[in-house]
Amino acid sequence: MARPRIVVIGAGFAGLSALRRLEQRIPRGAAEIVLIAPNDYMLYQPLLPQVASGLLTPQSIAVSLHRVLYRTRIVPGAAIGVDVDTRTVVVRRISGDLVYERYDRLILAPGSNTRVFDIPGLIEHGRGNKNLAEAVYLRDHVLAQLELANASGDLQERVERCTFVVVGGGYTGVETAASLKLLCEEACKRYPHLRAYLSWHLIDIAPRLMPELGHNLGQSAMELLRERGVKVTLEVSVKEVSENKVTFTDETVLPCRTLIWTAGTSPSPLNAGLGLETDRGKLVVGPDLATPQRPEIFAVGDGAAIPDLSKEESGALCPPTAQHASRQGPVAADNAIASLLGRPKRSYYHRDLGLLVDLSGRDAVARPLGYEVTGAAALALTRAYHLYALPSGPARVRVATNWMIRALLGGEVARLGFLNLRIDTLLDSEESQQYLTPEDAHERALVAVGREH
Repeated sequence: MARPRIVVIGAGFAGLSALRRLEQRIPRGAAEIVLIAPNDYMLYQPLLPQVASGLLTPQSIAVSLHRVLYRTRIVPGAAIGVDVDTRTVVVRRISGDLVYERYDRLILAPGSNTRVFDIPGLIEHGRGNKNLAEAVYLRDHVLAQLELANASGDLQERVERCTFVVVGGGYTGVETAASLKLLCEEACKRYPHLRAYLSWHLIDIAPRLMPELGHNLGQSAMELLRERGVKVTLEVSVKEVSENKVTFTDETVLPCRTLIWTAGTSPSPLNAGLGLETDRGKLVVGPDLATPQRPEIFAVGDGAAIPDLSKEESGALCPPTAQHASRQGPVAADNAIASLLGRPKRSYYHRDLGLLVDLSGRDAVARPLGYEVTGAAALALTRAYHLYALPSGPARVRVATNWMIRALLGGEVARLGFLNLRIDTLLDSEESQQYLTPEDAHERALVAVGREH
């Protein structure tokens, strides 16, 4: 008899915690465990803003799967489809070819994508901060704007490059604005005359920042941002984006060359291709995390509409937070095993422990177990929680060391060069073709000199 195969899609908080529970509970050789994920690391997303600001190195929050998984076969690629009738996952590997993975039980934890709207120019000119590549690129981009502004004699260009807009008043938006504003303050020590032009804006369509924190802490976070010089505007969104300006829905126009979009997420498009019931793109599951139509398929994390049994109101769903995802994974794993053995499954239940927001520097706001905390105590609590929640010892050491280095030696504001060259080929043909012949250089110089006179 063939061994049962349990396939997990996604290696985020939910997927990784499910895999670790499967390895703990399944005896060696009793079943095959397969992971489908494009990267061989789990990204600790809550600290991405600190990577964007340079406070943490990218490796610090990329938890190697090979350090924490020992019996899981990893298929490096993205699941692009699932045939529920033949129980087969279609995978596009990172090499570009297609492979097919059969499953007896499937745990879906593909995460989410950046949510965008039909706003002219947004996709072409907006920047994101949802993965490591975006975070590292964003840091280089922000520093490049300051360098270019410093080198420019055009006042309008200087204003455009020194104006930054962050869209989204949730955790990512608030932490990104706070972290990158501090990065700019450090960089401006080199260019003190740019401080007069430096302008950071945080906007959101909602009437409050981070409403999950409650009125008092949301207000405290807004006041801290404003004390740092971040202009917070609520109940406003983006109407149009171009290369050098942003137009808001209240018709305000800002000269700006950097718009950072953090206005929420949308469930993975994989969900729509399963033919199962969805709720605003999320797979509908029962309290046991199984889909009603296909009980061999379990869904967890951002892409699942999971009943929140800790709340009394009917129809309440679990919020898409790391706290819930990391606890849903083990329940899905236990229930997948139970269904294979014909045993009863258990319901997912978790009472929210609170929320933590690290504003970098020496500021944070927190609401653990319903108690509101600000200042140094909130910062200590927030960072202690992150160290606890990181799923590997080496990652904890790297993060703690980075924080210590920053506290003792200050930050670095050197760009890493991601804006300069193409790195997907051996040689950057555009870079090598940009050089002029002596005749071309002479001709262009004459034109420039003529303009000056």
